[in-house]
Amino acid sequence: MDMSIKNIVDTNQDRRFIDAALRLARKHQGLTGTNPSVACIIVAQTGHGAMIVGSGVTAKGGRPHAEPPALAQAGKLAKGATAFVTLEPCAHHGKTPPCAQTLIDAGITRVVTAITDPDNRVNGKGHQMLIEAGIEVQQLDGGVAVQRVMQGYLKARTSSRPFVTLKMAMNEEGVIGSTQKGNLKISSVVSSYQTHLQRARHDAILVGSGTALFDDPSLDCRLPGLETRSPIRVILDEKSRLSESATVIKTALQKQTIIVSPVSAPLEWRQMLARNAAQHQVCEMDNGRIALPELMDDLAAIGIQSILVEGGAGIAKSFLEEDLVDEIVVHIGGCPDEPQTPAHAVYAPFTPKSLPAGFEICQTLNFGPDRSLRLRKSS
Repeated sequence: MDMSIKNIVDTNQDRRFIDAALRLARKHQGLTGTNPSVACIIVAQTGHGAMIVGSGVTAKGGRPHAEPPALAQAGKLAKGATAFVTLEPCAHHGKTPPCAQTLIDAGITRVVTAITDPDNRVNGKGHQMLIEAGIEVQQLDGGVAVQRVMQGYLKARTSSRPFVTLKMAMNEEGVIGSTQKGNLKISSVVSSYQTHLQRARHDAILVGSGTALFDDPSLDCRLPGLETRSPIRVILDEKSRLSESATVIKTALQKQTIIVSPVSAPLEWRQMLARNAAQHQVCEMDNGRIALPELMDDLAAIGIQSILVEGGAGIAKSFLEEDLVDEIVVHIGGCPDEPQTPAHAVYAPFTPKSLPAGFEICQTLNFGPDRSLRLRKSS
């Protein structure tokens, strides 16, 4: 028996099914805890050609994995079928048997995956279990799609830090706001909807106390039907400035909220946080500022694998300077408000014409009158 993964057979049919599985995996993105949102599609050959007879996605909270519900839905039709799985099936025993063994027991004869699982407990062992059982294993290059769906999990498993997306809205000159009271309207309604969709796909959203005080945002997902997918709110407050009147504090009982400040934070202030169900995360300090690399380690340790940074210019600059940003999303307003005078303008640490070094544009989209750029670190 050839005990290795077969050479990639990138047929159009295989590609269509693995792409369908990747789309399905988005269903629970950001809702599966420390496990990734994985999808499994069971495809059987029928008199009418290849047909999906079962599908499953990792359940909210991370259990069960995608394969068992997909196989249960397929029933007897799973025998002799092909399983398309977005991530290598697990090979280790936990609360449930390994998913690789579940596929073997169901009589699956071929497995196509999008990426190998970097978890040390798996990392090729799932594929090998299948091969040793006589199952043909092929791995397609999931490309950007698999990276987008599982970016938090992959980053956490390879670096023990969350995947960080920096999101900013600006005009062509890099203006993001005004020092006057009140926000500048920069993004269109369509861009705002896209921002809320991104929030739903991240474990946490992070801003500084300046943004929380000046804008008093709710930092949640307000898309109809996705309200329950609001991310954990993380607010950096090194000077303990937030009060009970802030929206993020008043609503902490309904939406998990973490306030980050040093151990020297006043006792009365910490008691106020506890009284309002806001969690206090003690952080290390570096020259009077929150030590961001150490904070990322701490947040990853409590299961946060992806963070959407929506803070102001100072937060954005700090994350970029510390080399903590993996992806940048820039919404460039087509019809933005302008500050009354240039002196009132607040500028981002970069502009659409002068993007941060080490990043390259990987996607350009139009959202109504706005232009949106997605940047990834250069390889």
